[in-house]
Amino acid sequence: MKPPQLTLLRSTSLVAAVCLAGAPALAQPKTGESVYRSVCMACHDTGVAHAPKKGDAAAWKPLIEEGQHVLSAHAFVGVRAMPAKGGDEKLTLQEFSRAVAWMARESGGDWQDPDAAMMHRISLEAEKRLDADIRAKQKLKAELHRQDQRRQAR
Repeated sequence: MKPPQLTLLRSTSLVAAVCLAGAPALAQPKTGESVYRSVCMACHDTGVAHAPKKGDAAAWKPLIEEGQHVLSAHAFVGVRAMPAKGGDEKLTLQEFSRAVAWMARESGGDWQDPDAAMMHRISLEAEKRLDADIRAKQKLKAELHRQDQRRQAR
């Protein structure tokens, strides 16, 4: 029979190994430039669907004036022709926001990679934008329901 301490040690080691094996949360987030090169460049180098080109200070000026938390949040949830997360479902809010900051810097802005306080502001603004989108969709759904009821009543 094994001593209880040895069994406990093996169990603890197994738990630690399982936890460390699933530790991608400890990985460093991607840099803004690396996200740009892998996700954003396809549109923001060419101007596809009116995407502001990286380096075009005139196109970026009004966007930069919106503020880092507003532009980052609205772009993250999707805006105009741009899909949410730039179309990459694996991107975190922090990685995405770093890419926006990098593009802004490359286009005449002085934004820094977002710190914890800025990330909080971006997150709150993204939630606010999503809440507005949800309310608009619910209103549209209610209108469809009313139209369907009127058709059925005829």
